[in-house]
Amino acid sequence: DFWRDRFAASGREYVRAPVVIFSSATVSGCGPASAATGPFYCPNDNLVYFDLDFLVALEQQLIGASTDLAQQYIVAHEYGHHVQNVLGTNAQVQQAQQNDPSRANQYSVALELQADCYAGVWVGDVNARGLLDSSAEIREALAAAEGVGDDRIQEKTQGRIDPESWTHGSAEQRQSWFQRGFDSQDPRTCD
Repeated sequence: DFWRDRFAASGREYVRAPVVIFSSATVSGCGPASAATGPFYCPNDNLVYFDLDFLVALEQQLIGASTDLAQQYIVAHEYGHHVQNVLGTNAQVQQAQQNDPSRANQYSVALELQADCYAGVWVGDVNARGLLDSSAEIREALAAAEGVGDDRIQEKTQGRIDPESWTHGSAEQRQSWFQRGFDSQDPRTCD
């Protein structure tokens, strides 16, 4: 509803993205996905996929606390990818990756950080409407953004950090772009 209203205010139409909830594995228009994939958006079928196992792992392993806003950040991030698809940003990034494969990861990181910023825009709006219980919730969402940074994930899973292989951005970048959206509440600052 948030994005529908934002699009309408700018004279554009927002097409809803249905949700697919799964555990362990599923098949999408983008191919098979396992629990290791986690939540994702598939531009081929315009569906948002949420792996419940990932959300449990987020709480237990990545941030160490149970929080609704941390999970909502993940949901808002995936819907940010849908916004990118509706706006044509996803197609532009795919074209850029084809034109310059040596920078494919950089383009992927930029797309992910923009989705983090869009998530921050939504959370900022929720906060402005007085719907958050406390400022601690924002810290929890920032902790979730930090926990899913490529450097944090690589450190936990590989014991080393390889920035050249990043596809989503560092913990600091993810927090920074989320904060940018939160502070501005304006998706235009997410470019």
